[in-house]
Amino acid sequence: MIRIALLMVVFSLLPGLSSAQSNQSAMDEPLAASVFSTALAFIAPRTLEAQSVPQLTLWGMRGLTALDPALVPDLRENMLRLMSGSQLVFSAALPAEATPESWGLLAAQMASAAALVSPAVAKAGTAGVIRSFFDELFNHLDPYSRYAPPGAAEKERGRRSGEAGLGLTVIRSGAAFVVSTVVPGSPAADENIRPGDRILSIDGRALVHETAAEVNALLAGPDDTSVSLSWRGRDGRVHSAALDRTIIPPGTVSAERDGDVLLITISGFSVDTNQQFSDLLEAGFAGHKIRGVIVDLRGNRGGLLREAVAVVDAVVTGGVVATTAGRHPQSSRVWMGGTGVDQARGRPVVILVDGRSASAAEIMAAAIEDSGRGVVVGSATLGKGLVQTIDPLPDGGELFVTWSRVLAPLGWPLQGLGVMPQVCTSLGEDSLRAALTDLLHGRQDMADALARHNAARAPVPAAQVVELRNACPAAEGRDLDFAAARFLIDHPDAYQAARLAPAQ
Repeated sequence: MIRIALLMVVFSLLPGLSSAQSNQSAMDEPLAASVFSTALAFIAPRTLEAQSVPQLTLWGMRGLTALDPALVPDLRENMLRLMSGSQLVFSAALPAEATPESWGLLAAQMASAAALVSPAVAKAGTAGVIRSFFDELFNHLDPYSRYAPPGAAEKERGRRSGEAGLGLTVIRSGAAFVVSTVVPGSPAADENIRPGDRILSIDGRALVHETAAEVNALLAGPDDTSVSLSWRGRDGRVHSAALDRTIIPPGTVSAERDGDVLLITISGFSVDTNQQFSDLLEAGFAGHKIRGVIVDLRGNRGGLLREAVAVVDAVVTGGVVATTAGRHPQSSRVWMGGTGVDQARGRPVVILVDGRSASAAEIMAAAIEDSGRGVVVGSATLGKGLVQTIDPLPDGGELFVTWSRVLAPLGWPLQGLGVMPQVCTSLGEDSLRAALTDLLHGRQDMADALARHNAARAPVPAAQVVELRNACPAAEGRDLDFAAARFLIDHPDAYQAARLAPAQ
C-alpha cells in the first residue's frame, strides 16, 4: 500500500493531469503562460546579442530556484524536468518548434507544478513567480533590461506621460489650502490661478478637515472631466470656474537669468521636455540682452531619446545628433537635426554635466560637444549608452528591453565611456584655474584626452574605459561647474579654445 501511494503521488505531479494540477495550484497558469509567451516573443528578436527562445526560457525558469533553492530545472535528452532533491516534480518533452507560445506555456506548467510542492513558490503566487522569472532572465542580459510589475508599471507610465489634473498643487498652511505650484499652460494657469491663491472648495465641497494629499487627489481625475473650483486670489477676491482636467506632462525644465546669462536646468527628458525647453529659451531672450546660455544636466538620469534629439535640434541647426544600432530593424537609426533655427541665437552654449548625468542627457551633451556648438563642463558622465524599448504585458506589467547601442556623432560609444568634458572640474580648483588660464592663451589642456576618447570604437575593453575616464574622473556637480561656465561666457577667447578641441 505504501508503494502504491508513493507512485500515485509522483504520477499526480506529472503533466498528464495538468487540469487537476491547475485547480490545486496557487498559480494562475493561463495568465503566466500569456505573460511568458508575450514576453518571449518581444524579447527574442530585440536583444543586443542573439538568444534563442529556449535559452531565454531556461534562464527564466531558474527563477523557481531563486524562490526555492531545492527546485532545479534540468534539461536532459529532449526532456525538461524540474527536480526537488531526488523527487521528480515536473517532466515534459521539449516542444517540437521553438515558438514563444510553446515555451511560454511550458514555463507556466512547470511553475504550476512547483507551486504544488513548494510552500515558497505557492506563497510567491503568480505575481512573484513572474517577477522571479524575469529577474533571472535579465540577469543574463544587460544591466538595464528589466520587468516592472503592474503597480510600478502604472507609476512609470504616469511619470512618462503625466497625469490628468488641473496643473496645480496645494499645501496646507494652518487651516488654509494654498496653491504652491502652477504648471505653465495648464487649465489652472489659463484661469489665472497663481501660487499663493487659496482653494476654498472643490465641486461645491468646502475644504475644512482634509489633508493636502486628499485635496490634491480631489483635483486629479480622469482625462477630459470637469471639476468646479472656488478660490480666493491674492487680491482678496473670490473666483469660481469649471476647469477641465487634462494630461499634465511632468515639468522637467526650469529657467532663471543670472544677469545677462540664461541658466536652464533640465532634470529629465519626458514627453514635453522639448516644448518646455523651446518655450523657456524664447521667453529668456524676449526683451533681454542674453550673452550666453548655460544648460544644467547634472543629476539628469535621462529619459526619452527623441526628446533629447529635439532639444539638441533647438540649438544645433543640422547634422547627426546620434546613431542607434541593434539587431531589430527598427532599433537602428540615424537621428538628425535640421530645423535650421538656432533658438539660442548663436550665443555661447555651455553644458554642465557630472557623474550622474546619464542616457538621454549624455546624448544631448555629446551632440553639443561633437558638433562644436558648445562646450561641455564638469566630469565624465555615467556612461549609459543603451536604449530600451517598452512593451506592455497581459498582467499589467511592462518590459524594458535594451535593443540598441548609442553612438555619438563622431562615432564613439556612450556605453561605458560616457561624455568627456572639454573643461574638467573634478580634478580640483587648482587644476581648473590652470586649465582656464591656458584656454585664455589658446591652449586646450584636455585636447589629448579628448582625441583619445573620441577615437574609441565599440567594443571598448574595460581597461581602456578606465584609462580614458581617468582623465576627468566622474564626480557629483559642484560650484566650480557654474564658475567655469560663467568664465567661458565672459571670455570668448577661452570659450573658443575649449569649443574647438580636436575632433576625430
